[in-house]
Amino acid sequence: MASALNIAQTGLDAQQTRLSIISNNLANVATTGYKKTRPNFEDLLYETISQPGASSSQSTELPSGLMLGTGVRTVSTAKIFTQGTLSQTENALDVAIQGRGFLQVLLPDGSTAYTRDGGLSMNSQGQIVTSSGYQVDPAITIPASTLSVTIAPDGTVSALTAGNTAPTQIGNIQLADFINPQGLQPIGQNLFKESVSSGNPQTSTPGLNGLGTLIQGSTEGSNVNPVEELVDMIETQRSYEMNSKAIQTVDEMLQFVTQQL
Repeated sequence: MASALNIAQTGLDAQQTRLSIISNNLANVATTGYKKTRPNFEDLLYETISQPGASSSQSTELPSGLMLGTGVRTVSTAKIFTQGTLSQTENALDVAIQGRGFLQVLLPDGSTAYTRDGGLSMNSQGQIVTSSGYQVDPAITIPASTLSVTIAPDGTVSALTAGNTAPTQIGNIQLADFINPQGLQPIGQNLFKESVSSGNPQTSTPGLNGLGTLIQGSTEGSNVNPVEELVDMIETQRSYEMNSKAIQTVDEMLQFVTQQL
């Protein structure tokens, strides 16, 4: 019966982890560009009492074995990169990615991070930056006398400056893609970093090579479905209760043995 207690404990740990992930998804339901997370579980090692196919006599063999599982554990978490809902904003610098791809941003340590958060603005030097102040890579600087900015679906950025009748191209926004986006490492602030699992970034013009296009004046919302998360939360709670009930049942069995034998 001691093994039953340990197995139920692994179930409690797994459901607690699942609830933490659901809570994080719900907490970020309004986070721009957030991608929901799902846990992956796997069963633990099995205790083999009898091997399948072992001889049961000189001329017969066991059609199946007897193997007892030892529980469950959380093996990984996976980001789900489905498209989030698009929302129009009043900011001409905001861009939403419709399709695959990530914006590239330059971190203070010189490394590059990737994001689906297209809530962009301009810093004191006229550079286009994220809401955390990180510069979009490649860098784009908006002239001081700019009257309006246009961002084309292919990432071409044009500015109409005072005294001119035609806009001037001032840069291009490029997107990065990965062969395995689920291998990206989330680091907070709506940012991801590449890893060995994600592969190297493949940069290209939006709309080409399978990449999505840019929509000016919009941002991509979270892809978290609150109803789905609430259903998962109820299911997690029930699973937790069942594992807790298993521990209680084992305790009652042990109590019976102690008192009656």
